[in-house]
Amino acid sequence: PPGPNPPPPPAAARAAGAPRDRVMRRTAIARCSAALGEVLAISSGKGGTGKTTTACSVSYGLAERGKSVVCLDLDLGLRNLDIHFGIERRVIFDIVSVLAGDCSINQALIKDRKNPNLCVLAASQTKDKTVLTEHGMEQLIGDLRSQFDYVVLDSPAGIESGAWHAMYWADSAIIVTNPELSSCRDSDKMVGFIAAKSRRAERGERPVTQHLLVTRYDPQRAQQMEMLGLDDIQEMLGLPLIGVIPESRAALTATNIGRPIITLDGEPAAEAYSDTVERLLGKDMPLRFVEAKKEGLLSRLMGTLTGT
Repeated sequence: PPGPNPPPPPAAARAAGAPRDRVMRRTAIARCSAALGEVLAISSGKGGTGKTTTACSVSYGLAERGKSVVCLDLDLGLRNLDIHFGIERRVIFDIVSVLAGDCSINQALIKDRKNPNLCVLAASQTKDKTVLTEHGMEQLIGDLRSQFDYVVLDSPAGIESGAWHAMYWADSAIIVTNPELSSCRDSDKMVGFIAAKSRRAERGERPVTQHLLVTRYDPQRAQQMEMLGLDDIQEMLGLPLIGVIPESRAALTATNIGRPIITLDGEPAAEAYSDTVERLLGKDMPLRFVEAKKEGLLSRLMGTLTGT
């Protein structure tokens, strides 16, 4: 017959095993955390700098390189992300529907037609911004991080609710600015807000990694001192430069046809966004489209004659 149950281990043995159990639990938590996706905020203090254009192209570029990506529109009431992706007619549920419990996250996600690694979560055009609560966003962001390599947050301008949530939950951020003083000044405010008021800052964790992206840059005009140069912008904001996007008429065309500008072959802005994505992934890429073209003799003569 089986003997009696063995006696419990002595207190010394239990104490010796306790540190190992704690280490194993910490290791399991670290592995779980490492598996979570990165929250990337696309932010700027000023409107019209190209945040949504950037969010679309960066998201698409990451997905093209094999990363699973979800792009969220946090500009409640002024939804535009769906138009840039050409999916405006496919929006049935939005971020407010998810937060209100009217649908699941997977019901609200819209998969890109051409890029299976990319999903979009649209904003609501009618609901008030106050529906974005810290508890609701914490659960939403957490669920998305467990499903995707990158959670890209398209932040609205300013520092209202949607912008606050974008900077608060960010692991990294791309600060989008135009080469003009007012845009740089507003971007500088956002740099400070992210550094001081993000969740990472609140918890004393590693700071949010911030990158600088200069859009609508014209090296000729910068050379003629009609706009700020790259050195001036970097000196003002103190951030590493992750990309320079040249001024391009194709940006409007891309929006009107519902395609991220990064998909337009042969377009300098598309190539600049592609380089930006490569740098974001850690590849060393030289900056392009930042040098003014040298004018020939005929061009200089024509400029002299016309007074330009």
